[in-house]
Amino acid sequence: QVQLVESGGGLVQAGGSLRLSCAASGIISSINAMGWYRQVLGKQRELVARITSGGSTNYADPVKGRFTISRDNAKNTVYLQMNSLKPEDTAVYYCAADLKVWAWSRFEDYWGQGTQVTVSS
Repeated sequence: QVQLVESGGGLVQAGGSLRLSCAASGIISSINAMGWYRQVLGKQRELVARITSGGSTNYADPVKGRFTISRDNAKNTVYLQMNSLKPEDTAVYYCAADLKVWAWSRFEDYWGQGTQVTVSS
């Protein structure tokens, strides 16, 4: 059974920094892209940042220049370094991985349980 476990959320003042981590565990044959999404109550979940297995990245416009996504393929872990945080960054942050369990499986999306990030003004 595949699990994605996030950590690193919390409460921080505006202008501060947080680093989120997400480790994928279980039977995993291969991981393609990994990413971070966020959701505010009552709104749709939105992409924050995404990174491919080769290291190519893309970011949502509101976080460009402030957030950095990275990954450690040996540890099946993705990170999100968040700097210059703003109150509007407050949300539940979810990690996602496009992976396959067995070599003959197809790639499927797996999600973490989410971690709360709260930025106070």
